[in-house]
Amino acid sequence: MSARPYRSARRRALSYALLVVFAALFLGPFLLQIANSFKTDGDATANGVSLIPHPPTLAAWREILGLSGAAGVADFPRWFVNSCVVAVFITVGRVFLDSLAGYALARLDFRGRRLVFALVVATLAVPGVVLLIPQFLIIKQLGIFNSYPGMILPMLIDAAGIYMMRQFFLQVPLALEEAARIDGAGAFTTYWRVVLPVVRPGVITLTILSFQAAWNQYAFFLVATVSPQYFTLTTGLANVVNGGLSAGNQFPLKLGAALLTTVPVAALFFVFQRYLTRSRIESAVKG
Repeated sequence: MSARPYRSARRRALSYALLVVFAALFLGPFLLQIANSFKTDGDATANGVSLIPHPPTLAAWREILGLSGAAGVADFPRWFVNSCVVAVFITVGRVFLDSLAGYALARLDFRGRRLVFALVVATLAVPGVVLLIPQFLIIKQLGIFNSYPGMILPMLIDAAGIYMMRQFFLQVPLALEEAARIDGAGAFTTYWRVVLPVVRPGVITLTILSFQAAWNQYAFFLVATVSPQYFTLTTGLANVVNGGLSAGNQFPLKLGAALLTTVPVAALFFVFQRYLTRSRIESAVKG
């Protein structure tokens, strides 16, 4: 009888030890980013794996936040604003249009619906890099190259989001929509007021994935823009890493900017994770 609690405690200790190891592997790079962003350029170059700045300094963060007063190549505040504007518009557009298209493919009976859905699924097999040249030619012909519309409009529709939302809508009981139609609701009203709130976990998931994809987008923004005023954090930071700065390694500046790019996505995930978990629990209880 005494051996069983001992084995249970040993397993628990081993599980916690493995969790600590994996947590260190995942959190280690972020801790190094934070530590090196408060170092001097020389200290970060010589002691890059040290978690203690010697001496600590805010010089890199003052330049990142535009508080240094020195005009440089890197304009991080503008890049951050560009990333926020583009990511918010793309996220809102994707959530609305992908869910609308997914509902149409799941519920509306029209000729060619299966063919349209097959084409949507087929596009998932096409690598995104293959579409860069056609996208560039289209935005060039439309006259929106090197502009905010050129960065936003081609990314408002996502085949993966349409497919995901269609699968969520197929799980909604038809009785809910039939009751709404009996009350006089049209197709859009049924979608917006009745069905969409039911698939809230899918909407939250699509919101997180869309924002993450837009925030971390690099290849398309590199093709769609050429002026530094339209740089996002990803394209601007890539320019800095590739030699856009004047002199020195400037690891604190680069790592601080890289850390800045991860904060909004992580914050969005942690904020919406609570609602996503709650929605899943409510769905399971109702089921």
